[in-house]
Amino acid sequence: MSVHTQSTRMTTAKIRQMKANGEKITMLTSYDFTLASLVDEAGVDMILVGDSASNVVCGNQYTLPITVDEMIFLTKGVVRAAQHALVVCDMPFGSYQISEEDGVRNAIRIMKESGCDAVKIEGGESDVVATIRHLIQAGVPVCGHLGLTPQSVNQFGGYGLRAKDEAEAEKLLHDAKLLDEAGCFAIVLEKIPAELAKRVTESVSCPTIGIGAGSATDGQVLVLHDMLGLNQGFKPKFLRHFAHLADEVKNAVGAYNTAVKESSFPSVEESY
Repeated sequence: MSVHTQSTRMTTAKIRQMKANGEKITMLTSYDFTLASLVDEAGVDMILVGDSASNVVCGNQYTLPITVDEMIFLTKGVVRAAQHALVVCDMPFGSYQISEEDGVRNAIRIMKESGCDAVKIEGGESDVVATIRHLIQAGVPVCGHLGLTPQSVNQFGGYGLRAKDEAEAEKLLHDAKLLDEAGCFAIVLEKIPAELAKRVTESVSCPTIGIGAGSATDGQVLVLHDMLGLNQGFKPKFLRHFAHLADEVKNAVGAYNTAVKESSFPSVEESY
């Protein structure tokens, strides 16, 4: 594990202070040491080891199959890479829904074995607020997650925009206030109307991190592989490609394939 100093490392207190200072917060997902090192060196404030690894790394259709053991394995590498960024690990489906005791036990295990700085939990009042209170009392920093919560995809029936109607919007606002009062250091708001995200951001003391939630949130998060243009065929409205690496990777691999088959690699200079 890398040696971190408190002066250079992001902390949950610093993340909260960024909102107070009006400074935007950046978060990206990462699942391995090599890419996390680059994300960290680029100055991103938080790295999320998302359960989206189930899709991006494992090729599953949903986030649900990934396990606590797999999340710990992935997070260890990211923690070793992070010299600056705060590392947040998603608690996977099934690790906190059964009981509060189960949630606390799994969160503490994730923190102890991975070395991460915080965990992220999906849901609101009826789902997880009591568990979040117990986690924070136990010394586990928690990032909340409202709106489109991918672990509930089967309940929602898809990945559509959430909180479009007034009743769901008011519930989300109510849940956000409860998560804030429970002590969450930040709340991810996923795929909700921009005006609602603005209301939530103005109503809570902790930072809001948006993904498909407009520009009024305190920060933004994207999946690294998506914003780099590595995931072909995935282009929701909220996603901006900051690079188009899929073509570069395919071209490089194609050039390598050709060089080997033509016996031009390795050259004399590249041989011992």
